[in-house]
Amino acid sequence: MMTNINQLTEQFPLIKELIDLKEISWFNPAITSLEEAVPYVGLGKENIQDASDRLKRFAPYLVQAFPETAKTSGIIESEVITISGMQGVLEREYDTQIQGRVLLKKDSHLPISGSIKARGGIYEVLTHAEKLAIEAGLLTESDDYSKLFSKEFRDFFKQFSIAVGSTGNLGMSIGIMSAKLGFSVSVHMSADAREWKKNKLRSHGVNVVEYEQDYGVAVAQGRKEAENDPSCFFIDDENSQTLFLGYSVAGERLKKQFDDQGIVVDANHPLFVYLPCGVGGGPGGVAFGLKMAFGDNVHCIFAEPTHSPCMLLGVHTGLHDQISVQDIGIDNITAADGLAVGRASGFVGRAMERLLDGYFTVTDERMYRLLGQLSQSEDIQLEPSALAGMMGPVLVENNSDYRKRMQFDDTIMSNATHLVWATGGGMVPDSEMSSYLKKSGL
Repeated sequence: MMTNINQLTEQFPLIKELIDLKEISWFNPAITSLEEAVPYVGLGKENIQDASDRLKRFAPYLVQAFPETAKTSGIIESEVITISGMQGVLEREYDTQIQGRVLLKKDSHLPISGSIKARGGIYEVLTHAEKLAIEAGLLTESDDYSKLFSKEFRDFFKQFSIAVGSTGNLGMSIGIMSAKLGFSVSVHMSADAREWKKNKLRSHGVNVVEYEQDYGVAVAQGRKEAENDPSCFFIDDENSQTLFLGYSVAGERLKKQFDDQGIVVDANHPLFVYLPCGVGGGPGGVAFGLKMAFGDNVHCIFAEPTHSPCMLLGVHTGLHDQISVQDIGIDNITAADGLAVGRASGFVGRAMERLLDGYFTVTDERMYRLLGQLSQSEDIQLEPSALAGMMGPVLVENNSDYRKRMQFDDTIMSNATHLVWATGGGMVPDSEMSSYLKKSGL
């Protein structure tokens, strides 16, 4: 991408603030209705239903392979909790009354791999395994899938391999799931990936390939490995519709959780959802599922580190994956390892740009501070990237232009539900977590 930076900043003054690593928020003036926007996604309700059905078929297998999923009958799901203590902390620290209530979606504690990636990553591995087994005549969709938990199937999957490039959490979910089924699996890890994540993968028999460079290089190398080996399947975090659909099932499940808790979402009771964003597949898929479940009454907002604002940059300029943060002189180095991505998914950016209400950036220092505050106020420990969305309720409350444009008056805001999506942290070792807490300065 050779665009002249001076021309770009003239056309988009916001870029100057990105270059200066300022925390900014940008609310999308081009947001449209679900009906108008869906054709650009190229996927619909039936695709989400198909993904949901596949996950149900695999549930008996998951109960066998991962006994920790037994309590949810093999469905990989996380709880939604109220965090009124943290809401109070935010109100005091930022001198803002947050109307409505603030909730936390604990994807940080999803079984198997302890992050949001347990949705898309595991789903794509299962989809691939099902396809291979059905093509080989070993499985039909009406079978009891617990039969996959056997030596026969492990020996069958051993003939095939899977490759992926990752900053950490996607690699964890794909590595653990693939190895459990019997696949030979390589995870290409970028420089930001945490040591403990690499060690955990190796303990599951995963081949971890390390790079000095960032996420983009790890993905490119993973892709190259798969091209040279016909039995190798590459999971493409940048463009995979299968990953996207694995995440999208979260929408209908959240709707059911809300129904069970008596939480209403309609025009007078809006739902704001704050999603940390790296390359965009996870938050994009979840946001799509939420839109399909709640329609125009859900408002999804992406949060990125000030050092890696790739989705905001791509959508704001309309250049999507044709521009990277490095092109404008930003280093893409952040403590939020899962979000350390310099170039956004072109598929997600183009598919979702009309459906996202806004974007904001957060410094590493603020993520660490929020991490400490959440630990103190709610006794919940997350990794830094999972705190990226926590500022969302404050920013929405304080943005009078956005609220006016969307006609969110105080009456409506007092009925609002703010949902912060906690994307990872459930498997962080204690020693690592205590160093995070130290960095919070609290």
